[in-house]
Amino acid sequence: MSLVSRRSLLAFAVLAGAVSSGVASAADKPSTITLDWATYNPVSMVLKDKGLLEKEFAKDGIKIQWVQSLGSNKALEFLNAGSIDFGSTAGSAALVAKINGNPIKSVYVYSQPEWTALVTTKDSKITKIEDLKGKRVAVTRGTDPHIFLVRALQSVGLTEKDITPVLLQHPDGKTALIRGDVDAWAGLDPMMAQAEIEDGAKLFFRNKAANTWGILNVREDFLKDHPDLVKRVIAVYEEARKHSLANYADEKKSFQAATKLSDAIADRQLKERTTITFNKIGPDQRDSILQAGLALQKAGVVKDDVDVKKVVDDLIADQYVATN
Repeated sequence: MSLVSRRSLLAFAVLAGAVSSGVASAADKPSTITLDWATYNPVSMVLKDKGLLEKEFAKDGIKIQWVQSLGSNKALEFLNAGSIDFGSTAGSAALVAKINGNPIKSVYVYSQPEWTALVTTKDSKITKIEDLKGKRVAVTRGTDPHIFLVRALQSVGLTEKDITPVLLQHPDGKTALIRGDVDAWAGLDPMMAQAEIEDGAKLFFRNKAANTWGILNVREDFLKDHPDLVKRVIAVYEEARKHSLANYADEKKSFQAATKLSDAIADRQLKERTTITFNKIGPDQRDSILQAGLALQKAGVVKDDVDVKKVVDDLIADQYVATN
């Protein structure tokens, strides 16, 4: 082979490599980032309404797509199917999903809520957990209210076998309770606050400590391929969280625009039962998730051979957000 031919071949190889590399880089950048919004995640609604992510990623030519999640179970289904990249759940629900093979990482705290309790009607004779024995209870499996119910039953020596679970999404559970189709409901705000204020429903068992944190999760593949984008999404989430802290009227406006609920209901959820002063999955959040997992294991929901602490460690990726 002549020297000229060798040089030509080398030049072609370099050019081909550069073109190939350029194509790979272009393919690596997603055209769209898909996130969920949820009425149990007030920050997500502010983020969506303000168009903050759209502004952040416009310069990259990346579009933002929004999908509503009606509960942690739906957010986790969407994540598992790859139809969203980021999803809002309770920490305990994320843990159970991870144990069951859902490839997610928990990266951010959007709230410290008391978003669940055990609820019955204003005229019901149910006043304590033990009264649920033999009763029909509306519940959404794979969510914090479900896990809250399991732990509550466990605390008085009962299990789900002692009740009749009626599997419904959260809004339908509230409707079933008010209509009298079930005796009790493992509630979730804002539907729970609505049932209290509009229908006189009673929260007959509350335990704020057993409500696990509001956690933002990301698909493992997305995090692995685009850690820089994950950092940027979280940074913009932080902007929305801090704006909400400083501007309650905006937070409430976004919430009411999505839910069409009254001032009293909005204030009950946002002011009385939701704290958004945290952002990092630190020791307290980690322990809350761990304790929920251990309680579920004791209740037989999680298999005995599962190393819950190891799964918690694998679930949490807290390095993508700075502390307050």
